[in-house]
Amino acid sequence: MKATISRRGHFSAAHRLYNNHWNYQKNIEVFGKCAYYHGHNYEYIVSVTGEIDVETGFVLNLQKLRDILREEIEKFFDHKNINLDLKEFSSVNPTVENLVVFMWKKINKRISSNLDLKITLYETENNFVEYDGK
Repeated sequence: MKATISRRGHFSAAHRLYNNHWNYQKNIEVFGKCAYYHGHNYEYIVSVTGEIDVETGFVLNLQKLRDILREEIEKFFDHKNINLDLKEFSSVNPTVENLVVFMWKKINKRISSNLDLKITLYETENNFVEYDGK
């Protein structure tokens, strides 16, 4: 029997969308006001799907998932300037798409390979991305 468990979390961070290979004008044309540093209160939902363990009744212990998310997402991103403070984004444009793929890779390394992982990352209430590794 399969089930999906989910946990919601949040962090606050600043970034700008900017391509260093373009001139200032092209960045403004493509990214608009997002080419300037600004912040978001990001929210995310991490969902893990797998077989329910007959001994524990868990797909994955939610306390373990909570600890993984605190370490890999919240402590990593919270109150950071993503472009300047995180070397992983020194040459990667920190779009919501790139952020969610990065988060997925970090979390996926920490859970069993027989579990399916999906992350939904909200940059704003109306703008969000889902990624499941495909």
